[in-house]
Amino acid sequence: MRIGFPLMAAAYLCLGTAHADRVDKVVRQELKAQSIPGIGIAIIRDGRIVKEQGYGLANIEHGVPVTPATVFQSGSIGKQFTAALVMLLVEDGKLGLDDLISTHLSVPPHWGKITVRHLLTHTAGISDEPVDHIDLHRDYSDEQLLQLAGAVPLLSEPGEKWSYSNSGYQVLGFLCNKLGGSHYAEQLQTRLFKPLGMATRLISERDIVPHRAAGYDIVEGAAKNQDWVSPTLNATADGSLYLTARDLARWDIALNGDKPLSAASKQAGWTPVKLNDGSSAPYGFAWSVLELKGHRVVEHDGAWQGFTTQISRFPDDKLTVIVLTNRSDADVAKIVYRIAAVYVPGLGR
Repeated sequence: MRIGFPLMAAAYLCLGTAHADRVDKVVRQELKAQSIPGIGIAIIRDGRIVKEQGYGLANIEHGVPVTPATVFQSGSIGKQFTAALVMLLVEDGKLGLDDLISTHLSVPPHWGKITVRHLLTHTAGISDEPVDHIDLHRDYSDEQLLQLAGAVPLLSEPGEKWSYSNSGYQVLGFLCNKLGGSHYAEQLQTRLFKPLGMATRLISERDIVPHRAAGYDIVEGAAKNQDWVSPTLNATADGSLYLTARDLARWDIALNGDKPLSAASKQAGWTPVKLNDGSSAPYGFAWSVLELKGHRVVEHDGAWQGFTTQISRFPDDKLTVIVLTNRSDADVAKIVYRIAAVYVPGLGR
């Protein structure tokens, strides 16, 4: 028996409603269980947004609820935009993935073998020790940050090991500043955010930012406001952006097309890095590249100034889950995978 289009549409509508109800239940459970002030989500299925919603509070003091327009801080998911800008400069012919960074920047001698690809894949061996011990209340110039990073011995030879490095992505930002003709954030606005209709922008606590959420730490069971960070340390390319769940949804949809990045650039970014000994690490260009129970996963998380974030793409299942929270140590991956399991049961952890 053939099912007519109205009946099929009604069936899909009912299924969508059932999924949405189960997602609401999952998120509200985690909001309560983890004492998270607020959560924003977006879910993309088959190339379209099937759910975007806010839960809890964007600002506790003023009782402001989270909505789809609520602005969170990106944390390290902002690195994928730095990587995308680098790839656009590669496509422009201004930069090569295997260029030695010493050909573009003044760096210490022991950085002489580091390439752009090493920075993108966290295989340069650059330590995060300066970032971990830096005075977050002090302003630094690009040159000072570069000097601080360069004063520390490499953790390993470039290409030898995978070791996550915020400092490495800061250096990528310095490269973009020099080769792109303007600050990397201005280039992102022109080349990515505005063309895609994204409200994403560089962090500025001094500016008036409509719908901006407050970030929180939970200390002895009580919410406390995020600590203050100096303006220049909120302007580096390792993840210093304001964005909404809807912004990331638009970005995800764009990644399924042929703009702004070419297919070759995206494939390079989603390919696990090869190390010097021929083995590989499950990371590309600002994306973790994994497999879970037979399903491919391309994802990244972030944490900064009272916020935790994650975008997880499941290419084989044509599903993407985005979760943004305003609690510093929330287990955001748990929320992402519980939501993913609503749509594809095999994705649950």
